[in-house]
Amino acid sequence: MSLRGSIAILMARVISFGCKLAGKQGVTMAGKFAMKVDPNILKDLALQVKGPIIVTCGTNGKTTTNNLIASALEAEGKKVICNRTGSNMLMGVAAAFVLNASVSGRIDADAAVIEIDEASTVRVFPHFRPDYMVLTNLFRDQLDRYGEIDITMDLLSRAMKMAPDMKVIVNGDDPLSASLAMDSGNPYVTYGISENCTKESSAAEIREGQFCRRCGTRLEYDFYHYSQLGVYRCPKCGFSRPAIDFDARRIDMTHGLAFDITESGDSVDNMGTAAAASGKTAAGSVKEPAVKHIDAAYRGFYNIYNILAVYAALRTMGVAPAHFDEVLANYHPENGRNELFQIGDSKVLLNLAKNPAGFNQNIGAVLEDREPKDLIIVINDNAQDGTDVSWLWDVDFDRLDDPSVKSIAVSGIRCEDMRLRLKYVDIPSELIPDVKEAVKKKIGEGSKNLYVLVNYTALYHTHIFLKELERSASGSKGKE
Repeated sequence: MSLRGSIAILMARVISFGCKLAGKQGVTMAGKFAMKVDPNILKDLALQVKGPIIVTCGTNGKTTTNNLIASALEAEGKKVICNRTGSNMLMGVAAAFVLNASVSGRIDADAAVIEIDEASTVRVFPHFRPDYMVLTNLFRDQLDRYGEIDITMDLLSRAMKMAPDMKVIVNGDDPLSASLAMDSGNPYVTYGISENCTKESSAAEIREGQFCRRCGTRLEYDFYHYSQLGVYRCPKCGFSRPAIDFDARRIDMTHGLAFDITESGDSVDNMGTAAAASGKTAAGSVKEPAVKHIDAAYRGFYNIYNILAVYAALRTMGVAPAHFDEVLANYHPENGRNELFQIGDSKVLLNLAKNPAGFNQNIGAVLEDREPKDLIIVINDNAQDGTDVSWLWDVDFDRLDDPSVKSIAVSGIRCEDMRLRLKYVDIPSELIPDVKEAVKKKIGEGSKNLYVLVNYTALYHTHIFLKELERSASGSKGKE
């Protein structure tokens, strides 16, 4: 490592430490300064990773999927670099490597598991070529930043061409993600859910991939899971849902999530990358399909996809995840994605909801809990959130008119917009602009079962505040 590289690492560490003392995350800033001092620092450090580099992309589920992959590899004894905080643009990716390096510039890692913002892939891939990409889904997200979904797909297509040997683990139930992988020329494997196990989805729900990417004809569906995810086909050109290599079946959501993953015989990387019938490359096969039973205390149908993606990625890499059940049982989100806090006698669940598809799934998860509950919705319009909040009108908020929802408070910069949106579906809400005040009020006088749904820039500070409340309540209880 050059002197410039060592200085870059040292500066990044100092900046990261200072930001933490100031109560800020500081990851992106650390990466920014490191890249400014040494523009080659990310490339130099990535070359030292002994094993594969796995990237996770997609609109929803990136952080949970990415962090579970990292945890699963660590459970198998691997040393892993991972940007667990969700800082997923170029500077955040750089920080993940820089902050894991010694001052002399050495990296001791068996693998790197990196979440990357879809629009940032074309900026990150010049610094390293990933071996694997997990593609979770593609939904409309932050119109003022990403534009229409076609722009995101074009950026991902360009990134895939930059890494032609990269194997893609794709959600086959999403026609947008599947068509992107199928047309990329990259080897790929698929995961999906082949049985109809959800209630009839809303006819008004926004569906991004209504039309065939190849000929423009409206797709036909056997059924939807949610948004555009389901079993589909084009009646004109023959484009259809690809054969599924990792399939979830026998799904039971009565108590958490229980299901079987059926693994096709030719899905494992060092024994063959995918089914020849789907037009994918293969280098051998496994004769007998395997079945893995999953029993996880998670809530939300979307988490079936997250778990499927993780398992498919591990098996595609040739990893036999002997400790997978333990990883699922012990995984405790620490970044506001389905993070649970116990504050005195109140249970508080914090989760990110930043676009129509994600918000609708969050509402579904909230309503799965039939106990009385209070809800706080926090909407900001900072640059990282997207300044256009018109997407709120594409969310099925009318579903919150449910007897189990005892109260709704709206907070954040655009709380008035959120309150107006609820008014249009005749749902009353309480205006409390400061989320801290809203949380304290609901903990003090609510049902002791509180859900806090936030969009992006509210996530970090709300997480920190809830952590402080939890520690304070725990300390007070210990003194009694």
